[in-house]
Amino acid sequence: SHVKALRWPAAIISLALLALNLFAASEVFGAKNWLTIAGFSLQPSELIKVAFIYVGATSLNRMFRSKSILLFIAFSAICVGGLALMGDFGAALIFFATFLVIAFMRSGSIATVLLAVTSAAMAGTLVLSIKPHVAQRFATWGHVWEDVSGAGYQQTRALSAAASGGLFGLGAGNGWLKYVFAADTDLVFAFLCEEWGLIIGLCAVAVIVILAVFTVRSAKVGRSSFYTIAACAAVAILTIQTILNVFGTMDLLPLTGVTFPF
Repeated sequence: SHVKALRWPAAIISLALLALNLFAASEVFGAKNWLTIAGFSLQPSELIKVAFIYVGATSLNRMFRSKSILLFIAFSAICVGGLALMGDFGAALIFFATFLVIAFMRSGSIATVLLAVTSAAMAGTLVLSIKPHVAQRFATWGHVWEDVSGAGYQQTRALSAAASGGLFGLGAGNGWLKYVFAADTDLVFAFLCEEWGLIIGLCAVAVIVILAVFTVRSAKVGRSSFYTIAACAAVAILTIQTILNVFGTMDLLPLTGVTFPF
């Protein structure tokens, strides 16, 4: 009951943060996702991720209460729409995919149909909200070597650096990718592969994959729908974020500017 009581404050604080971000944040490279308070910068979307899982799990804990599901749908739509308006396409994509995971874990009734319809509407919002800098990244996808000095600058450097590291890497601090813009955030996988080697890079990915497998196995014996949904939603966020970061760096997916988890 204490958990459910905190659901509303968590949702309200999240939406307030989102609104503050939308109107007060400074735009950094096309996305208004950074908020600076007294010299300290943070991304409110990171805090909203936790609240999103929490609100989703508590809302869907009571499986047959349509009111709570409808409220969660509205909350999800506002979160995704707000992030899309900010131009933070990567975060909006993560929220949308996590919403689908939470929706999938709920079964039966008209509410399921509503969830599916809302999912489609949210996907439409994402497509419509693609801003020029995101559209450019999609246009570059698969063609990074055609514009090495322009749109493909980050990924071509990342691919070259990852290849030069080999299996065992050049050694900590010996790489050159660190001098490329946003290498320590957007290009973490290539950064690891260059300095520590492909083996360590794959181990970093394996950590998230093993955590996901462990979560799914544990979910089968979970006694509470709240913990089961929360655990699966949390690991979905980590997994989706890993996929977007690693595949984006390797040019298997568009580079969305999402960091590697942790």
